[in-house]
Amino acid sequence: MTCRTVGVEEEMFLVDPSTGRLDGSSDRVIGAVGAQDEIGQELFLQQVETRTEPRRDMAALLEDLRATRRTASEAAVAVGARVAAMATPVMADDGGVVTPKERYERMMTRFGRLGLQSMACGTHVHVVVAGDEEGVAVLDRLRPWLPLVLAMSANSPFNLGVDTAYASWRAQIWEAWPSAGAVEPFGDASGYRRAIASIISSGAALDEGMIYFDARLSNHLPTVEVRVADVCTDLADTILVVAVVRALVDTCASAWHAGTAVVPWRVDLLRAARWRARRDGLSDALIDPSSGAPAPAAEALATLVRTIGPALDRSGDAGLVQDGIERLLRDGTGSARQRAAAGPGLDLRSVVDDVLDRTAASWR
Repeated sequence: MTCRTVGVEEEMFLVDPSTGRLDGSSDRVIGAVGAQDEIGQELFLQQVETRTEPRRDMAALLEDLRATRRTASEAAVAVGARVAAMATPVMADDGGVVTPKERYERMMTRFGRLGLQSMACGTHVHVVVAGDEEGVAVLDRLRPWLPLVLAMSANSPFNLGVDTAYASWRAQIWEAWPSAGAVEPFGDASGYRRAIASIISSGAALDEGMIYFDARLSNHLPTVEVRVADVCTDLADTILVVAVVRALVDTCASAWHAGTAVVPWRVDLLRAARWRARRDGLSDALIDPSSGAPAPAAEALATLVRTIGPALDRSGDAGLVQDGIERLLRDGTGSARQRAAAGPGLDLRSVVDDVLDRTAASWR
């Protein structure tokens, strides 16, 4: 398998353009779209999710991402809303209304305030694997690299009217779920299935859909699903994240086929690495997976590029990734753009307007 197919799910907010606040109109947006698999509802009525087809070529995937954003955006405009690719609610009084579906209502009953505080939008990357054994081997080897993916995608410095002092508050929100975050190695597919069954039987998840690990096996596709990234406003950032994730999956699978052992990483160190990534994005040190020690973001990402270099060469994505990383290190992540839009006076309406404009520009 020289070039794996990859697909993307993007969660995005719906915004009332007259106020800049979230708009609970997903039922009407879905009605305006009609019976299309590429757009769906999420936990809150203020959200929609888009889904691409699996693609091998990043240019084709980028066109799919533009097309799904266009479909969602045009449907939102038809009901008086707009789509915003931002990962957390920005305005102070942006409350959420749970989508009235039986499963979501059961989640709220079991998890209470935790569920109501989970208004956040991510990018989920699905990379095809050759069966569950290869998939679990990939999961076991991906763990130390995923904080770097999170750092590159960081796009949520504000939450409900507050500058959180984090680059990705979405990741902080999501960490609260009992079935989320970094995990121990599973060893093989049976070990993975036992762990999932134990979590569900404990009550910490309703079902497999609530297994919120940083990366998991999809329960309906032959893929590894990487779930650490914020939704990115600019699709250049999204495509960079997707290309890196595919190369990481390919690199980890190749290591397994070559008989390379899983590098032992303690979960507490993985949690620390995740914290550095969501706190600072690329503006400070990250945990370098080659050493387990803090290093400047540029050095940690250089380690990443060296490690996935052969996979990037096979997919033809080496230039895309190198250029994208250089751009982020120079210009900053989405979180830096949001803080620049807010300015010293913390003008959060300007943040929302900037996100709305850039989301619209991303598909035009």
